[in-house]
Amino acid sequence: MTYVVTDNCIMCKYTDCVEVCPVDCFYEGENTLVIHPDECIDCGVCEPECPADAIRPDTEPDMEPWVEFNRTYSEQWPVITRKKDPLPTAEEMDGVTGKLDKYFSPNPGEGD
Repeated sequence: MTYVVTDNCIMCKYTDCVEVCPVDCFYEGENTLVIHPDECIDCGVCEPECPADAIRPDTEPDMEPWVEFNRTYSEQWPVITRKKDPLPTAEEMDGVTGKLDKYFSPNPGEGD
């Protein structure tokens, strides 16, 4: 099992989760985060830390595309291990549906 970041993180990018991760498996894109599924140790400490409820276990239904999404971008983006301010759009975008198709940017973030 692994945990994955889903589309509710897009345009929010809260980073509370990265500070509690014991293995530094979060990677930063321009407007979202991802978890490297091979580095995640399935501890689950990140899931309750996410204000946007964007982190889910891969055992939930329909998570396979998100595992691949997280794998793809974690291999392209820089690691992030420290909390940063969320995006200015975080509050208004939290809970908006269809963010992957409308707002996702494949560009990397700054990382640490």
